[in-house]
Amino acid sequence: MKSNIIKYIFIVFVIFIIGFAIYKINSENKENVQSLENTVQQNTQNTESILNIGISDFDNINPLITDNKDIINLSTLLYEPLLKITQDYKIENGLAEEWSKLDATTYLVRLKDNLKWEDGTQVTGSDVKFTIEKLQEGKSVYSDNVKNIKSIEIIDGDTIRLNLKKEEPFFEYNLIFPIVSSTQFKDENFYKSRLAPIATGMYKVTAASKDSMELSKNENWENPNKVTLKIDKIVLTFFDTMGDAYNSLKIGNIDFVCTSKTNVEDYIGTIGFNTTKYKGRELDFISFNCSEGVLADKAVRKAIDYAINKKKINSSVFSNNNYVSSFPIDYGSYLYNKEGKSDYDKEKAKKTLEDAGWEYRYGTWRKTENYNTQYLNINLVVDSSNESRVKVAEEIEEQLEDIGINVYLNRVSNSSYKNYLENKNYEMIITGINNGYSPDLSYFFGEGNIANYENEEMLSILNEVKNISDPNLLKEKYDRIVQIFEDEMPYVCLYRNIDKVVYSIRLTGTIFPNNYTVYNNFETWYRQ
Repeated sequence: MKSNIIKYIFIVFVIFIIGFAIYKINSENKENVQSLENTVQQNTQNTESILNIGISDFDNINPLITDNKDIINLSTLLYEPLLKITQDYKIENGLAEEWSKLDATTYLVRLKDNLKWEDGTQVTGSDVKFTIEKLQEGKSVYSDNVKNIKSIEIIDGDTIRLNLKKEEPFFEYNLIFPIVSSTQFKDENFYKSRLAPIATGMYKVTAASKDSMELSKNENWENPNKVTLKIDKIVLTFFDTMGDAYNSLKIGNIDFVCTSKTNVEDYIGTIGFNTTKYKGRELDFISFNCSEGVLADKAVRKAIDYAINKKKINSSVFSNNNYVSSFPIDYGSYLYNKEGKSDYDKEKAKKTLEDAGWEYRYGTWRKTENYNTQYLNINLVVDSSNESRVKVAEEIEEQLEDIGINVYLNRVSNSSYKNYLENKNYEMIITGINNGYSPDLSYFFGEGNIANYENEEMLSILNEVKNISDPNLLKEKYDRIVQIFEDEMPYVCLYRNIDKVVYSIRLTGTIFPNNYTVYNNFETWYRQ
């Protein structure tokens, strides 16, 4: 009996201990949850609403006058165009409610209802006409966008007809220039005025001095997606050099800079900063002469593509500070999604030649047809004044000779080089282009292209896509263009440049730049 009582007391004691332990654990968990909630609340309260941006070589905030790439980027936060470009290079509406292509040379654009400038006045078709006429004077980075416009008609207050001199594929991609107010500059010399144009975008200029400028939220911004901007104020600090901007970023005085400097980390280090790279629009490539000689054989062109190690070129010549390229619009367009494709394969290069009837004998490739023997001895032209391209050409010479293709490197003066390009009297040439935003591929595959390349199906597709606006159908057509390109290989795309944004780790949000603007998704940005 006594032993049973002791047993019951022991059991009660154990239950009490377990119960107390559970209570203690639950109490601590509640305290931890409360502590976490307090921390989150404190962090939210500590979020700062001022963003500091560094800009060197500031000239003018007017987006139609400036030559400063950083200001052109920044203008997308202040001034809105008729049409905008998305992250993946689709067209979307800006100030325009809708646009349509009436025929090959006529476009109609209708503005959104009740658009306001920052001062509350109405945005009208007269502002669009005024902007285009200023651009046509040829003094702006956007002047090329409107050079094909023959006349501008205002149908009513908010509808504009644009009449072109000739058909231009994907002309709508030109309508991305900022619109400025016609009335603000009515009594001003537009190109000498120091006035900051009034804004229609997220922000407006509220203060300026010789060394800085302040932007604040624009209460009259249309705000189509009804977003809440987390950054209340942007402070621009002007520097004489990018070196000064890097130093200011390093000591925490500014939060954000844009740069094309490949070794920016050498200036600011890597601690306390993030870097986001994005593909530039400067594309270098090899153009073949597809109309005559051994390079009229697509098997030879494809074998050369297989034999070129682009990654090695990027590493040895550019210290991996370029992107390997595969296609003329691989800068991020939704119409091409084979990211960083590289087909380097020496054995595949040799087999491609063998399957096409080429034989490797006595140290050279040869092919005999109709008693005529051809040899793979190819001239490669390069501009001797372009040091990096000369190094690339030397790498290519070595790589092609490694599979038995004899290459004669022709280093020519700049004037001779231009002559080769203009007259298309080369076998292979290393050249480049600064891609536009448009997916137009006429330069590469259309009539009179620099490779003397002819393909009836390609021409037919290029003619079709000029009048297609549906993104899904366009993607289908461009998939076929890519297939033809990879089968015929009239060019070997080599690499394109890298641009960067560098910013403090205190700046967060969806920071996803492209060449249209580094301020994509700016409404998600905030500073802690």
